[in-house]
Amino acid sequence: MKLSARNILGGTVRELHRGAVTTTVKIALNGGDLVTSSITNEAAEDLDLKVGDAVSAIIKSSDVIVGK
Repeated sequence: MKLSARNILGGTVRELHRGAVTTTVKIALNGGDLVTSSITNEAAEDLDLKVGDAVSAIIKSSDVIVGK
């Protein structure tokens, strides 16, 4: 998949915390920093996220990202 976003940081899922509506995902970036994201439970299930998975943190500057 190609994205219009340019701030794409590789890392590994360190922790997952499922709430009533959202899942908090903590990502250990390849450079050693930690990024936390809140995504819907449905998105977390669709991605089949697990601790240890290689993922990308995609940082957007607006509310619209175009993917193809």
